[in-house]
Amino acid sequence: MHLVAQIAFIVLTIVAILLFARKAKEIRANILLGRDEDFSDQPAERWKNVLLLALGQKKMFRKPIVAILHLAVYAGFIIINIEVLEIALDGLLGSHRLFARPLGSFYPAFINMFELLAVLVLTACAIFLIRRNIVKVPRLQWKELNGWPKEDANIILITEIILMLLFLTMNAADTTLQQRDFAEYGQHITGNFFFSSFLHPLFTNTSSETLMTIERTCWWLHIIGIFAFLNYLPYSKHLHILLAFPNAYYARIKPQGKMRNMPEIQQEVLYAMQPETAPVGDTAEPEHKKFGAKDIFDLSWRNLQDAYTCTECGRCAAACPATITGKKLNPRKIMMDTRDRMEDVRANIKKNGTFTDDGKTLLRDYITEEELRACTTCQACVQECPVAISPLDIIVQMRRYLIMEESSAPAEWNSMFSNTENNFAPWKLSPDERDKWAEG
Repeated sequence: MHLVAQIAFIVLTIVAILLFARKAKEIRANILLGRDEDFSDQPAERWKNVLLLALGQKKMFRKPIVAILHLAVYAGFIIINIEVLEIALDGLLGSHRLFARPLGSFYPAFINMFELLAVLVLTACAIFLIRRNIVKVPRLQWKELNGWPKEDANIILITEIILMLLFLTMNAADTTLQQRDFAEYGQHITGNFFFSSFLHPLFTNTSSETLMTIERTCWWLHIIGIFAFLNYLPYSKHLHILLAFPNAYYARIKPQGKMRNMPEIQQEVLYAMQPETAPVGDTAEPEHKKFGAKDIFDLSWRNLQDAYTCTECGRCAAACPATITGKKLNPRKIMMDTRDRMEDVRANIKKNGTFTDDGKTLLRDYITEEELRACTTCQACVQECPVAISPLDIIVQMRRYLIMEESSAPAEWNSMFSNTENNFAPWKLSPDERDKWAEG
């Protein structure tokens, strides 16, 4: 029987890893549809970002209570899964509580720590479910979350609660069987674990055979749940559990308010302001370079990674002055639309072998001009994002395309552009007369 269980576990593990690897490879290919961008500078500062933003969740602590709950879920779920290492080795080797004997008296302390974290995760997830479905926090109710995004969040929270309950029930059944010195359980006397011991009264009248079935069922459901969760992540907003780390490392570390200018345009402005620096004589026309972004292929791989890292928490939208005053712009929707476009492009590639023009682009078919023009570039969305995402970078690149490739801009903007080009300022005043306001 043990041999059959081992074989079943090995097959399950291999299938789970292969399925996850296949989807992870697809997501990586989607991200690499973007153009190249270099982030090799200042590695020390980047590792600092990983520690503060991804591990320490620094930005979350602007609201301490929610931050502590989120940290309990995040750290708890990650640390508890260290216990999965023992479960996995038990499954592969056909053993039971493999680490109990080598760790000796330290083993109960470790399991008690895991159980404490399990209770914290369970409590925090229950509170988050209440906030989403009963209290109904406004930013979690907006229309872009209708349908699958809202269901996704609830599925994840409920799954985490079930996994924690399975873990505690498994431990309670195990320690009860140890006390009864039943079968192999009597060979590993670990003593009771604090939190799971509160479940012991439930098993008082349960036969040892039934209790063993409960313990084994919880063991299998827990590991199957972990593997299912692993393969659910790539289809869920909770992919940020993994991508938060590279996203924090590759975050832009220049001053937040500093816009990234295009060298070609800067050079033209320099020639206009200092004509003597312009090249003279016959010069070859430079090859036209597309300005800005119309589709995901024009964005950088970092922009596309942002889209996959988005937690859909809505903190960006709740802080956006355009969103909260009723404009169509919503930074969260910008990221969700970019991700949707990548998924549609991947479906196209799967169908045709290579990307075939589908008559759609990120601009207009997914994100409208009205949304883009509502942005004030105030950086509020960038400031609020807990995992270093920049919806603004995508917005600015798409606006550049509209203006510089299609000459599409509101009349007020065109007037400002014309004045800047001719008068070197947004106002319709000659540079020679600009100081006359001070007369008298």
